[in-house]
Amino acid sequence: MMNMMGKLKETQKKVEETKKRLDTVLIDEKSIDNKIKITLTANRTIKSITISDDLLTNKEELEDYLILTLNKAIEKATKVNETELAAVAKEGLPNIPGLDMFK
Repeated sequence: MMNMMGKLKETQKKVEETKKRLDTVLIDEKSIDNKIKITLTANRTIKSITISDDLLTNKEELEDYLILTLNKAIEKATKVNETELAAVAKEGLPNIPGLDMFK
């Protein structure tokens, strides 16, 4: 039982280290026509947004581009985040039959 508790604390530490590392993993996403480029971390913190000048004259078009591109970027970052954290958590969990949470 003590060994299991030690393993869980070790896993918790690895999860926290992974979360910090994911702050340095950058995800780039751009619109199909490259009018907007967004960079965010795997922890979904926006680092930069680059907008083409021709989008600045049409507020509605700019809003649409931002929504679509941000959603795609957040989706990518979420997948990276969840995959990395699940791998660390699975590595640290004891092998309990019937408890296959991370398949």
